[in-house]
Amino acid sequence: MNVRLPPKPAARPENVSLWRYMRLFRADILSAQPAKLYRAWMAEFRTPFFRSYLVNDPALVKQVLNVRPDDFPKSDRIGAGLRPLLGNSVFLTNGAEWKRQRRIIDPAFEGGRLRDTFPGILGAAQAGVVRMGQRADGTPQEIEAITSHIAADVIFRTLFSIPIEDKIAQEVFHAFRAYQRTQPILNLAAFVRGPAWMPRFFRSETRKTARTIRKLIAQLTQDRLALIAAGQAPDDLATKILTTKDPETGQTFTLEEMVDQVAIFFLAGHETSASALAWALYLLALHPEWQNKLAEEASQFTGAFSDLSQLKHTRDVFRETLRLYPPVPMMVRETVQPEVFRGRPVKTGAQVVLSPWHLHRHTRLWDNPDAFDPARWDTQNGKTCARDAYMPFSAGPRMCSGAGFALIEGVVLLALVVKNFELSCVAERDPVPLAHLTVRAKDGIWLRIKARTP
Repeated sequence: MNVRLPPKPAARPENVSLWRYMRLFRADILSAQPAKLYRAWMAEFRTPFFRSYLVNDPALVKQVLNVRPDDFPKSDRIGAGLRPLLGNSVFLTNGAEWKRQRRIIDPAFEGGRLRDTFPGILGAAQAGVVRMGQRADGTPQEIEAITSHIAADVIFRTLFSIPIEDKIAQEVFHAFRAYQRTQPILNLAAFVRGPAWMPRFFRSETRKTARTIRKLIAQLTQDRLALIAAGQAPDDLATKILTTKDPETGQTFTLEEMVDQVAIFFLAGHETSASALAWALYLLALHPEWQNKLAEEASQFTGAFSDLSQLKHTRDVFRETLRLYPPVPMMVRETVQPEVFRGRPVKTGAQVVLSPWHLHRHTRLWDNPDAFDPARWDTQNGKTCARDAYMPFSAGPRMCSGAGFALIEGVVLLALVVKNFELSCVAERDPVPLAHLTVRAKDGIWLRIKARTP
């Protein structure tokens, strides 16, 4: 029996010119890479401006992310393209500044705080189900637009205690969608390092939407600071972060710093969650046997936080989705001193590319790496790779603060959708993965949605 594999982008030819590579990379960072990366432990790329080393060797990945993270700070070549929106957020900083930001942010996502965010996640999921019910007529629907709406609702409810129907929330949501369409992952700064005054050649629409988003976030933050001062602020993520003092300096975030952090919370939390949920729903439409298994499991879900542990199959499906379609497909670090990678000398200033996309599909590590198989997580191979070759949220000290939040969110959203709806593929519209800020589909993911019958 032929098993239909989930789609992945075609690889580029082995040898292409720098100009051709830049054009491919600007359009999609996944199809700009050669096929050898799915089996190589390391690959070197040379340009007139810098050397780049893509690393798949689990031992070397561990060195970079877990053992010696301070020796491999984030590279600004990619980050420079996001500064109009993200400013000096935790996503872009390094060293002492990054550590200070994490000391303030991390407590909001620790321990019992995840339980405190659960009502907001559940409320957004329930509201999303109601909206989906209005479109569940069996006609083709673009699912990414639907999941983007739900994920944005989660962010607003858990961060600022407002639903997406709020006027400012709507304005932020639409501005972020405009920003995503105008912001390529690559601009001049990614290839040519220069001083701060060097033009970055951002599109005018990119700068405009970034200013609009930051102005709206500043308004939300200023309003929250006023509520905190009056003792009337809700106990949500924004209040927790704004009132947390750095244990070493005793200082809290300024208004400008909080705008930076909220921008990355929205970009990371909304974009990545929308991407993961859309791909999960597509994979379930492609595999109705798993969809039915999840629907049966979800039928027993009462909506209580304590019931999350019972959604094992749902959790495995979401983990498998993050393996096949990691929302952030590549991360770039930089060497600050000479290194030796797998016997090869690496100079200071070299780029170290860590690719969850390739590591999660590596042919020497995973059994049947391109297949959708949620049951793999109970196998010895799955357990080994989960430890050594799985990093949808990065790893080590720079692992995403919201990883636990994202897993709860993904499981809840997935459970409520399949509990209420049957999903099927649109034969003539297979999605084509591509990556800009996150892994999305070239022309969207189209599914048919029908109300699930008891």
